[in-house]
Amino acid sequence: MKTAKVVNSMNRVNPMKIAVASGDGIGKEVIPAALQVLDALSLNIEKVPVEIGYGKWKRTGKAITNDDLDLLRSCDCTFFGAITTPPDPDYKSVLVRIRQEFDLYANIRPVKGIGKGKNINFTIVRENTEGMYSGIEQVFPDAVHSTRVITHKGSERIAEYACLLAREDKDKEGDRRTHPKRLTIVHKANILKSCNLFREVCISVADKHKVPWEDMLVDATAHRMVLDPERFELIVTTNLFGDILSDMAAALIGGLGLCASANIGENYALFEPVHGSAPDIAGKGLANPIAAILSLAMMLKWYGKTKESDAVHDAVAHVTAAGITTPDLGGRCSTMKVADAVTAAIETR
Repeated sequence: MKTAKVVNSMNRVNPMKIAVASGDGIGKEVIPAALQVLDALSLNIEKVPVEIGYGKWKRTGKAITNDDLDLLRSCDCTFFGAITTPPDPDYKSVLVRIRQEFDLYANIRPVKGIGKGKNINFTIVRENTEGMYSGIEQVFPDAVHSTRVITHKGSERIAEYACLLAREDKDKEGDRRTHPKRLTIVHKANILKSCNLFREVCISVADKHKVPWEDMLVDATAHRMVLDPERFELIVTTNLFGDILSDMAAALIGGLGLCASANIGENYALFEPVHGSAPDIAGKGLANPIAAILSLAMMLKWYGKTKESDAVHDAVAHVTAAGITTPDLGGRCSTMKVADAVTAAIETR
């Protein structure tokens, strides 16, 4: 089967074109901060602003329109901030719609310690289009039935992507690893037949690619992740499990403010910090821009700009090691002061 590449290195004559959707809350702060870092790289990139999210829904009654989707399609990828999702039955998740419209089936969430938990370094590969987030629900007067959908196709392609990552990841010296990373297949197959399907398909794909694997129940994974997170290298799991485990893993390295993510499809991708819109601190300059900046680095790598992606990672490591951080990491710097420091590190290093 066809599998999306880890790095999209297609040769293009035109400049890279990205849709920029700051979204709501602190998205309007961290995305401009990350774009300042992007500008320091002096790349030929066209940035196309698009308004989507809760703010637009309050103003117009629609969080995202067909015209917005067409605008996203006209770009190579989307750089996304944060979205507020209210508990309103008339409000439909913007991110779920984008993931389904563009079939962004692979959600990639690196978990790498910068200061706290510096020896932790693994990646969660989460199936992104089905599972408990399939959107198939029946509402009754006294109950709601939510359908969990696990398909052979969905399980196979996320396993293929995980195995591709296992083989293409490189060691600290930059040389190709002699052996692929160990794949941990996370499920609840002792209870759910749908998980048994997911497990069997993932094992088959891993064996085909000669990727070493283990399988682990999701509750045991959560337990081991707290006690011994350094044992993990690469995790592949279903939608809901991946959502929960990745947020839990963020606490091991300093919080959601450090966690980037990518939503990858065959021909399109969306990059976003894992954190939410945090309306309680929005507009105060307290938001940590590192997750957005690292999401930017993932976008550059996907597009084939590996050197620039590495430069961003090096600058972030330099700045955080110097203690230039926002309050969530114990620092006293504002959102833009951290971005200024990362920008300066790129320009000087």
